[in-house]
Amino acid sequence: MSPTRSGTDAVPAGAAPAVVRATAVLDALAASETGYLSLSDLARAIGVPKSSTSAICNALEAGDLVRRDDLGYTLGRRLVELGGSYLARMEVVREFYHLCETSEVMAPETVRLSALAGIDTLCLARYEGHPALRLTSGIGDRFPSSATAQGKALLARLDDSEIVRLYHGIDVLPRVTSLDDLLAQVRQARRDGYATDEQEAAEHVVGLAVAVPTRGVRSPVLAVSVTLLDAEVTPEVRARFVRELKLMARALGNPMAPA
Repeated sequence: MSPTRSGTDAVPAGAAPAVVRATAVLDALAASETGYLSLSDLARAIGVPKSSTSAICNALEAGDLVRRDDLGYTLGRRLVELGGSYLARMEVVREFYHLCETSEVMAPETVRLSALAGIDTLCLARYEGHPALRLTSGIGDRFPSSATAQGKALLARLDDSEIVRLYHGIDVLPRVTSLDDLLAQVRQARRDGYATDEQEAAEHVVGLAVAVPTRGVRSPVLAVSVTLLDAEVTPEVRARFVRELKLMARALGNPMAPA
């Protein structure tokens, strides 16, 4: 792992010191074991005065690059959107479309590649079969993780304690009665190896999703999902699509990971 850049590092000729320090703030938050840092911790991490760090954080917060709550500062959702633009040029997205096109099971369907964005999911790529299922999310759209198969599959990659921290201070969760209800569904997804939503994201639509094995500690947390009309989802159909999702997820992630 490369060392975190410090706000006191030498600034290249012609570079803006404030931008170097802002980058150091983002690096420090990304390296934090908890995902959160207080203003004092950030100031110490980047080696600049607290007042200067506060001004940098205010600018980053205005751009949704960082988020502030009772636990301190954490990375903001705008970074996920920027990361989505970056991912669109990466091999994993190109491979996602290739796998959809060459799969006999998935080629006629609507399939998505999604990332975790706070308590939401962010759609990074969408393959449209024929006919496409128009009731589902498109690229760049967000849905509550608690109401989608891909969201539950993504949350299942986290420890329960991480999920509790993620939802700290949030009293209303879409489509679930409580955080305990969401945790129960996430635990079920861990046991099954896939997650579902039964008409939670859209009426008459069933979602199935599998998390992509992580390539490395800094790799994005991704999930691949398919949406089907509820009338066509029999136990046999469900099993066939789950098998194919697991094969796709394994191909997109670590090929040595168990399916």
